[in-house]
Amino acid sequence: MPIRIDNELPAKQSLEMENIFVMSNLRADTQDIRPLRIIILNLMPTKLETETQLLRLLSNSPLQVDIEFLQVATHKSKNVSKNHMDKFYQTFDEVQNKRYDGMIITGAPVEHLEFEEVDYWDELCRIMEWSKKNVYSTWYICWGAQAGLYYHYGVKKYPLKKKLFGVFPHFCLDDTHPLMRGIDDVYYAPHSRHTEIRRQDIAQVKDLQILSYSEDAGVHILADMDCRKFFVTGHSEYDRDTLAKEYYRDVEKGIDIEKPVNYFPNDDDKLVPKMIWRTTANLLFNNWLNYFVYQKTPYDLNNL
Repeated sequence: MPIRIDNELPAKQSLEMENIFVMSNLRADTQDIRPLRIIILNLMPTKLETETQLLRLLSNSPLQVDIEFLQVATHKSKNVSKNHMDKFYQTFDEVQNKRYDGMIITGAPVEHLEFEEVDYWDELCRIMEWSKKNVYSTWYICWGAQAGLYYHYGVKKYPLKKKLFGVFPHFCLDDTHPLMRGIDDVYYAPHSRHTEIRRQDIAQVKDLQILSYSEDAGVHILADMDCRKFFVTGHSEYDRDTLAKEYYRDVEKGIDIEKPVNYFPNDDDKLVPKMIWRTTANLLFNNWLNYFVYQKTPYDLNNL
C-alpha cells in the first residue's frame, strides 16, 4: 500500500526516485475505494489445490478482493466433483456481461497439443477477446501465458528436449518497473513445463517487455506496454510440495522423470523441500494487485 505524505515534503522526490510508492494528500483525499473484483479462469486439473494457492496470494494484502471462479463449458473436469464446479464456478455465458478489475488465467496440462487442438481453444479465445474490454488487467500463468501470447501477439511455443522441472534462479531486467518493486536481484521460481517461448520472438513484438529472465528457464515475466497484460511462464503460486507430488506421481506411473532441479535438499527425494520462492510470489501478486489493478482501474467499471 502507498504511504500518504504531504506533496511538498522534501523526502517525496527522493522516495519516488527510489521507486517507493508515495501518494499525495490531494490524491488520497479524492480517491474512491471499493472492493476489487477478480475472476479466476482455473484450467488446472487440480482445481482445489490451485484455488487455495491463488487465494492465499491474493489475500496477503490489505486490499479487499471479491473473487469469482470461471470454468470453460466445453471441457468437463475429471478430478473434481460436478457439485463443486456447479456450486463455485460460473460459465462464460454467465459472466460475459460483467466487468472486472482483474483476471487470472491459469496453466493447463495440454502443452503436447497445438493450441488449436485443445478442445476448449475457441472458448478460451472468446474469453481472452472479451477480457480486452471487460477486464482491466489480466495475469496469465504457464500454459495460460503461452496461450495468451499466441492469441494476442502470435508468439509461438516450442517443445523442449526434456521437461523443464525444478526451482530456478532468475534476474530482473527492469528494476524500475512497478511489478518488480522489492524483488531481489536474483530470485527463485518453480517451473514445470515441456515447452518454451523464445526471447528472439518476443523481441519482434514492440508491445511486449521482458521483465525477468533465467539462464536455465528462459523468459519468465513479460508485460505489455500498457501494463494490462502480464505473462508468467513459471508457477510462483506453487506450494512447497507441488513439484514433489508431480515427481512422485510420474515415478509411480513408471515415467522416466528426473528429480526437480534445486528442489530436494542434497537432491534427496526423501527430504522435505525448502520453499525459497514464497517471498517473491507474495511480492509479485501484491505489486500486481496494488499498482496495476487497485491504482489503475476506474472506480466505476462501466467506464473501463
